[in-house]
This record gives sequence, C-alpha cells and structure tokens, in this order.
Amino acid sequence: MEELIRDWGYIILFLYSFGGGFVALVAAGVLSFSGELNIYMTIAVAAVANFIGDQFLFYMARTNKHFAKDIMQKYGRKVAYTHLLMRKYGYVAIFIQKYLYGVKTLVPLAIGLTKYSFTRFAFYNVFASILWAVVIGTVSYMLGEIVLTYAEEYKYYGVAVILAIVLFVSYLYKRI
Repeated sequence: MEELIRDWGYIILFLYSFGGGFVALVAAGVLSFSGELNIYMTIAVAAVANFIGDQFLFYMARTNKHFAKDIMQKYGRKVAYTHLLMRKYGYVAIFIQKYLYGVKTLVPLAIGLTKYSFTRFAFYNVFASILWAVVIGTVSYMLGEIVLTYAEEYKYYGVAVILAIVLFVSYLYKRI
C-alpha cells in the first residue's frame, strides 16, 4: 500500500485537485505527516492542479457559453449565491470560493460568462490556489497525528459509517 501511495499519490492528488480537491489535500496532508508523501510536493501539486482546473472552467465558460449556461441552470440557487459573492466581494470571491463546498466550480464558470478579464482572473486565481493549498495542506499536516491516532482507534467504526453512507445514498438514488 505504501508503494502504491508513493507511486500514484501525487497523480491522484493532481486529478482530484483539478476539480476541487479539499478531501484529497487533507488526506495527502495526513499522509505527508506519516511520511508517505512530502508536504511541500503535496502543497505544490494541489496548488498547480487547482489553478489549472479553475482556469479551465473559466476558459470553458468564456468560449462555450451555451454549455456553461446549461450546466449552471441545474444549480440555480448556487449560481445566484455565486453572483452575490462576486457583487459583494469582487475579486475576493475568487479566494473565498476555494473554501465553499458546492460553489467552488461554479465561481469560475460564472466569472467566465462575464466580461471579467482572463488575465485578472488568472492573477488572483494563482494566489488563491497557492493560499488554499498552503492553508489546507499545512493544517491537515499539523493535525496528522490526531487523525492517525483516531483512525487507528476507530477504524472499524469508520468502515461502518462509510458503509452506512453508501447504503443511504444508494437508497436515495433509487428513490429519485
């Protein structure tokens, strides 16, 4: 398992961080604490992937407005919230969105549909991605000992909780 993590850990982190990456970055931070991964490489990979992912979403919305609008129609309330964030906080919303579950991918799409400058978005996005990776990666690294201690103590409870969540989600999916 350790060899698998060392060989594929950064690739998995990159792919997961391309679309969001919060959970993967936390797991990689904890694995960095345990010595499986390097914390500096973890932060760098997560920041680069997150930056590229948001730039891709922005560019996709800018060049394919119909597709972006179709995607965003499914998330009406979240899109409205995204627009409120942009109006109220301006470029700071690019930083805020990195930490908000459910709107992380919508903000670059929504901004891409506006006349906001690609260069300006890239400028703020690079700093927001780095800050996000440093904060989440460092905090998860520092809490690594606590997480690993409780993971070992309560691993069977964790498996039961995950199984219950999977069963509940599959039940809900079948009802829809």
